[in-house]
Amino acid sequence: MALTELSDRLRAAVQRERLVDTAVRLVAVPSPTSDAAAVSACLAQLLAADGFAVERPAGGHPSAAAVVVRLDSGRPGRTLQFDGHLDTVHLPFVAPQVVDGKITGSGAADMKSGVAAAVEALRALRDAGLPAAGSILFVAHELHEAPWGLGEQLNALIAAGLHGDAVLIPEPMCDVLPVAGRGAATWKVTFRRAGPPVHEVMRPANEPSVIAAGARFIEDLGQLSNRLSTLTHPIAGSESVFVGQVHSGEIYNQYPQECWLEGTRRWLPEADASAVEREFRTMADVVAQTSGTQALVDWRLVRGAFALATSDPIVTTFQAAYSQQAGRELAQGRKAFVDDGNSFWSIARVPSITHGPLAAGQHTVNEWASIDDLVRVAHLYAHVAALYCPGSVP
Repeated sequence: MALTELSDRLRAAVQRERLVDTAVRLVAVPSPTSDAAAVSACLAQLLAADGFAVERPAGGHPSAAAVVVRLDSGRPGRTLQFDGHLDTVHLPFVAPQVVDGKITGSGAADMKSGVAAAVEALRALRDAGLPAAGSILFVAHELHEAPWGLGEQLNALIAAGLHGDAVLIPEPMCDVLPVAGRGAATWKVTFRRAGPPVHEVMRPANEPSVIAAGARFIEDLGQLSNRLSTLTHPIAGSESVFVGQVHSGEIYNQYPQECWLEGTRRWLPEADASAVEREFRTMADVVAQTSGTQALVDWRLVRGAFALATSDPIVTTFQAAYSQQAGRELAQGRKAFVDDGNSFWSIARVPSITHGPLAAGQHTVNEWASIDDLVRVAHLYAHVAALYCPGSVP
């Protein structure tokens, strides 16, 4: 079957109204991170009603077990995974609406509409009698949005071997094909002295200044930032360290007991994430030792870095399907944020492509996703799957 004929066959199998209904139903269920049990159950019921056999592996998070469906041809071949998260950031809930060609509401952009597009791709493949070989693995999970979750559920599923040979992730990124991205961690460092907070004129003579320790650490991080800016990747950019918050004391003339700072650290694909953390902790310890304070470091790995080989079959297959749809290949670039694709690569070296609908308002109360582009993504995912699994083109 020619590429054009296959594309047309799958486009005809994508049902716009069914896709929109699925997205609206998911958005209608509030699901802040660590409290996504109801929306997970909603999706499982939708898929079961569609005739799919639904699995619910816990992934270490039984209160909101993951939702898994397999579309197996019964013939040997690659497995392509569609993967998405169902949780949203902790903001006031906004109910879904369909207006002016868009779906709005909490999670409409990030990323319930994208999950719905992946579900529709799964349906379209089944209705078109595909794949002819290999299989499709659909996985939806939670504990994605930091700082309330750090990908623990997905990490456990990947470590347990529940993953495909390649992955498509419908996060709202459609302008480039991301082939490299930095790893990221959040950190909080607290410098503390032994004595209690007191009036500044009554401060003990030998008690260290936690504010001075914090200032010294900021200065050291500035020097680190300058050095990191010289560590560059042709696509991913440069490494970085960032200070976003500094707090100490309760009023202007109090000698405080502690000073805390909070920020991020990002590194390149070739860096050792463990070495990055050790260096940071050592810097805080040195400041504590020289200032006479105690340093408490809370380091939270968000996601590891990744680099995708442009010759990988998932990349060439994606570009073939995208070209058939758009008349050109998608430009390659970097992924400025971190998402679950980083986890697939850093944990199991599974290549993944983040590509989702035209959408905006992520992490705000004004999320939206384009319905036309959701239809495009569903068609694209189905086409990529049909080409990626060997023997899928009859």
